Amino acid sequence: MEPERGPLPRRYARYYLENTPSLLWLVLVNVVAMLVGMRYYVDTMPDVSTFLWPLYADSPAALFLMTLSLVTLIPFLGRSLDEVPASLPLAYLHTIALVWLVKMGVWTFVALNLGFDAYFPAPWAYFGIIVTHLGFVAEGLLVPHYARTTRGALVTALVLALANDVVDYGFGYFPPLRYEPGAALVVASVSLSVGAVVLAWYLLPRLDQTTR
Repeated sequence: MEPERGPLPRRYARYYLENTPSLLWLVLVNVVAMLVGMRYYVDTMPDVSTFLWPLYADSPAALFLMTLSLVTLIPFLGRSLDEVPASLPLAYLHTIALVWLVKMGVWTFVALNLGFDAYFPAPWAYFGIIVTHLGFVAEGLLVPHYARTTRGALVTALVLALANDVVDYGFGYFPPLRYEPGAALVVASVSLSVGAVVLAWYLLPRLDQTTR
């Protein structure tokens, strides 16, 4: 019997992650989406320091982390997901990738609906962006099928996510919006940081009860 790893059935994860064509296409789609997202950030705010881009370009950063997470599976193509080895560094990578995907996917939905009048009903500016970013969450549901986590990885993901909120709203490096974010978006972002980590804690199996 296949183990339960969240709401995504195991058979779908096996199809996308164990087959060479599907996994490589998934990696390619992530890379293309990341480059498209980077172009958007470059065009909208070119004065941001390069050193802050990982925290400023939130959605491309989430896709980059997920791409790295998927690439770790390539050496094990042709083998069952149950045979993919786990390690402490990978636990950190996979955990942070899941947290970033979920946070940014839901954050975009919340942000565009808080500024509904500035985006709706433009087909791409509203519907296109929401659909593609909710796809982050769907893709993130693949992660529990091959990843593990630890207490240290979860704490690190939480600290990084909250630090990202501080950079975004404390220093004004939030993703480009068509309106000035208010308290509602700040509260939502912090809540999503915590919620995404709680979801990762709930979905990801533990690497080892004694591993920090």
